[in-house]
Amino acid sequence: MSPKDLSGRTSEAEAAKHAAASAALTYIEAGTVIGVGTGTTASAFIDALAAHTGARPVAVVASSLETAHLLRAVGIEVSPLPPSGRIPLYVDGADEVDRELRMLKGHGGAHTREKVLASAADLFVCIVDDTKPVEALTGYTVPVEYVPMARAFVAREIEKLGGRCAHRPGFVTDNGNELFDVYNLDLAEPGYLEGRLEDIPGVVCCGIFARRAADILIVGRPDGSVETRRAF
Repeated sequence: MSPKDLSGRTSEAEAAKHAAASAALTYIEAGTVIGVGTGTTASAFIDALAAHTGARPVAVVASSLETAHLLRAVGIEVSPLPPSGRIPLYVDGADEVDRELRMLKGHGGAHTREKVLASAADLFVCIVDDTKPVEALTGYTVPVEYVPMARAFVAREIEKLGGRCAHRPGFVTDNGNELFDVYNLDLAEPGYLEGRLEDIPGVVCCGIFARRAADILIVGRPDGSVETRRAF
């Protein structure tokens, strides 16, 4: 692929992400505290939120230090999760999302805090470009965050499930933990596999979001149009 072709595809993907991000603004209720994910699509939502003249949240719960930095840079207040443990809205992207709005996330390594916020949200809006929807989750890799002292044990237990663990070198999560990128897992039943992985002592969280799937999916396209889907 030539540099010109690559540049064209990059600009198309960015246009699609911004279209989806802008469409998600309609779900904000003025004066609330909302949650925002991590990654390029979540960053597009932060840009859209900063420029938004309609209903605005009073503060945002960030899913990562990176997101908190981006929010503060555009003058948006960063808040901890409210004492109720609930937020009305969470907006985030995904690496893959299937027809039932189950997702693979975490290739940026923030999936533990993202899953906390998704689970705390009354409404989870997933925003993606049109390359991310799939018929079924492929599971090419599933990120798994684990406590460092448990590395060998966790790897052995994941291997029993058919996975092959690749330690992500030099990467430490915002929680002070390490990551495996796990290959060869069978995602025919993603909710079941999510539970099996997260039941392993030492595992903090995996990147399968099936037990808490999105409520609404907004797919942006390069021409600026969007498609809104709900799980069925």
